[in-house]
Amino acid sequence: MNTDDTDASFSQFVLKMHSRCDLACDHCYVYEHADTSWERRPMTPSDEVLRATAQRIAEHARRHRLATVHVVLHGGEPLLAGHERLAFAAEQLTAALAGVCRLDLRIHTNGVTLGERHLELFDRYDVKVGISLDGDRAANDLHRRYRNGRSSHDKVVRAVRRLNTPRYRHLYAGLLCTIDVRNDPTAVYEALLELDPPRIDFLLPHATWAEPPLRPPGAGPTPYAEWLMTILTRWDAQGRPVPVRFFDSVLRTLAGEDSLTESLGLAPADLLVIETDGTLEQADSLKTAYDGAPETGFDVLRDPVDAAARHPALLGRQLGLAGLCTQCRTCPVVDSCGGGLYAHRYRAEPDPSRAFDHPSVYCEDLYAFITRTKEQLGVADQHDAAQALLPPSLFDELGTGHGGAEAVSALRDAQVQLGREFLDELAARAEQLAPGEGGSRGLWPLFARLDAEAPAALDAVLSHPYLRPWALSALTADSPTGAEEILGGLAESAAAALVLAGLEARVAVPLREGSLLLPTVGRLDLTDCGSTPGATVTVSTDPDGFTVEVGADGGSVRVPRARAEQPAEWQPLRVRPAEWQPLRVWAEAGWSVALEDLDPRRSRHNWAPTGRLTEAEAALWRERLTGAWAWIRDRLPQYADGLRVGLGTVTPLCPGEAGIAVSGAARDAFGNVGVALPDSDEYLALLLVHEFQHVKLGAVFDVDDLFDRRDTRTYRAPWRPDPRPFEGLFQGTYAHIAVVEYWRARASELAGTGAEDVARAARGEYERWLRHTFDAVLTLAGSGSLTAQGERFVAAMRATLAPLMSELDAGTELVEAGAAASSVRG
Repeated sequence: MNTDDTDASFSQFVLKMHSRCDLACDHCYVYEHADTSWERRPMTPSDEVLRATAQRIAEHARRHRLATVHVVLHGGEPLLAGHERLAFAAEQLTAALAGVCRLDLRIHTNGVTLGERHLELFDRYDVKVGISLDGDRAANDLHRRYRNGRSSHDKVVRAVRRLNTPRYRHLYAGLLCTIDVRNDPTAVYEALLELDPPRIDFLLPHATWAEPPLRPPGAGPTPYAEWLMTILTRWDAQGRPVPVRFFDSVLRTLAGEDSLTESLGLAPADLLVIETDGTLEQADSLKTAYDGAPETGFDVLRDPVDAAARHPALLGRQLGLAGLCTQCRTCPVVDSCGGGLYAHRYRAEPDPSRAFDHPSVYCEDLYAFITRTKEQLGVADQHDAAQALLPPSLFDELGTGHGGAEAVSALRDAQVQLGREFLDELAARAEQLAPGEGGSRGLWPLFARLDAEAPAALDAVLSHPYLRPWALSALTADSPTGAEEILGGLAESAAAALVLAGLEARVAVPLREGSLLLPTVGRLDLTDCGSTPGATVTVSTDPDGFTVEVGADGGSVRVPRARAEQPAEWQPLRVRPAEWQPLRVWAEAGWSVALEDLDPRRSRHNWAPTGRLTEAEAALWRERLTGAWAWIRDRLPQYADGLRVGLGTVTPLCPGEAGIAVSGAARDAFGNVGVALPDSDEYLALLLVHEFQHVKLGAVFDVDDLFDRRDTRTYRAPWRPDPRPFEGLFQGTYAHIAVVEYWRARASELAGTGAEDVARAARGEYERWLRHTFDAVLTLAGSGSLTAQGERFVAAMRATLAPLMSELDAGTELVEAGAAASSVRG
């Protein structure tokens, strides 16, 4: 495994503007915990430090092409830095990041000295203001008092009300409340809600295993969960009147989205602190662990931000799931909890490298809160949804590397549902780009009618393998795809579904380079018919075929439905001036495959696709597919049913250099593989089962999270010289289970036939791929990046290969065993 080439970046920076505070809060992590570095630092940053900070952040943002940088002015108490110091910091940051990226500038304050002059400054530089307030007077003053014991509550509330006036409301970022379970949760929540905050954030008080949090006698094992659940229940009953970052983060992570806070979820740490002397540190919360815990040894006056990104502790914070202890990695709520805040995992250990290798000191509370939130709000998390789509028995079956008709059908059905979701998103995107033009609105009744009267035809078109990659590209935020292109693609899909369904309807469809494309049906070449690129034709469909009206001068072209033995094909009334090119379909013994040589979006396999196949080339493809399918059914029956149900399209690819097999599977193109036609039936069988493994696993990844997608490490793949990202290693390992079983079946087939050299070569291939693949399975299992579901899936992969490894290590010879079903089953 290689972990040296990190590309970690920081998008959040905490800039310390003052190292002292005018309150004496006894739960403060800066002054009341293990770290004492504040005593040795200047009270405020110098001009030199502020200039360098702004330049370093801008340099980092430019290098990593960040869209937004978030900077929080912090302390101590940042308002103590004074008006001029705050203005200088805002000015430097604004100037340095102008033209580089968006600056989200904020200040976090206790609010006791927040005045009109501060707010005028913050208005000038658009500085959002977050204020710490622990609830009503009794709750707030339990900790937030002046050194002489005087209450801070009235001054903070006055500051909040000033911030909430119409003139400054746009600067109001929200209220931060540190939990004390001795306070009445309802009173705390209502007091905060009364101040009309745009957001509330409840914070667990900083604690470690060395200094555990307060747990009052008789409060039960999970007092923090109970406290938060009381508020969650009231908040939900009120219709969730204000965003609550802790609650929203749990709900988001249960749904598979990113958390809004560092204390939950598995997102890599992307926060860096710049102290008043310019030193670069990790998150402030680490000050609760031990003296000097946040230190990196870098500072803005001599080091770029990227130097800190390469610090071992910060690299460890990029590992997500792999950076957690074993107990956390196997926990059912780990995707939501994320192991809790990093600092809360600290326990003094003889081996310092293991000091944070523990669950959060709030582990029981987090587990109880997350599971009760699911139950009480009726939230189906990502795993629940995955099990509904892919029951455990089918999931385990696919984990073996195989997967029969029922399992692959479940994957196919999930992909159909994705296609319908993309249809909705594309229509919304088109309306967003061109509101009121009526394009998507005009198509929508056609899709609604198809859904009601011919859902199978609609699903067939929405399952077209090149629809999803095109949709993903069109829906990307910075995609150049305009409304016209999106509407054109939707019109093609609607027309194709109407043709398949045989419904009577009319739809306007734009041409692609002089041709009408009907995905899953065929292509009508109108270049010799007087049409021009970019022109629009009207497609009229009926039970007997369809008619294309080219225009006043071009006339119309009729394409009747064929009555022959292949109903998926179409025949034109006349070949010239319009040429109809049907999508060719091969079908035999329960399996049918379309040879996709028409769709202009089919370049998805890292190899060039062929042009339109000649009739002779298509005939050779049919011959090879017939032989390959017979070989698979005979020698690899454990793959046959899944292949028959799930692989519906093959894209012919151009041959590679002599001796190099060419094939590929696109991650987002379910049901399709690309292949350059090999010289033998059995080798085509290998390419088909190998590439379809990638298709299956990609669909499993769409259904459930098997690994931490935030793992940026690279891993050694035994079959390649270059290290691979985790998903690449996972995909290759799964695909090579089929390669192993192919060569085992091939060696068994050749044994005793007299072709000793060929049989020996096949045996060598089998042994080589078995050792490579089993080695890779062990790497996956030991990565620490697998979710609980991923552990289960990889265990099933291992179970398929382990008996073969035992057989190999025992020196067992492969012999001809008649039917291959017994000789290849792992």
